[in-house]
Amino acid sequence: MSTPAATDCPFCTLPPTRIVHANHLAVVIQDAYPVSRGHTLVLPRRHVGSFFELEPPERDAVLELLDMARRDLGQTLRPDGYNIGINDGPAAGQTVPHLHVHLIPRYTGDQVDPRGGVRWIFPERADYWSARGGEPV
Repeated sequence: MSTPAATDCPFCTLPPTRIVHANHLAVVIQDAYPVSRGHTLVLPRRHVGSFFELEPPERDAVLELLDMARRDLGQTLRPDGYNIGINDGPAAGQTVPHLHVHLIPRYTGDQVDPRGGVRWIFPERADYWSARGGEPV
């Protein structure tokens, strides 16, 4: 998976044993530091930092594998929901500069109150449904 400009990228130098599914433009791996049981990553083979840098066929390939990974998790782990996310750029929390889509299985009871999901990146603004919620931005 490596390209000359990305030899130090952990996703460009993946050992084949890490790859769960693949197509000609993307791969699926299990997250090395999972936040939930079954936490999965889908990434393009080409070293690209942003979702917005993907060529349309690459985007299609990533989304095809995202669907496949979700089907697998649904059959094996039977989660009750999913969070799907991309940290696109350092300001958004991206620490590995190779695009990767997180597919995070969620299970009833894994959080006391899961409402708001990805909105909790800004905890002070996440709760819009109760009186304690943040002000509109």
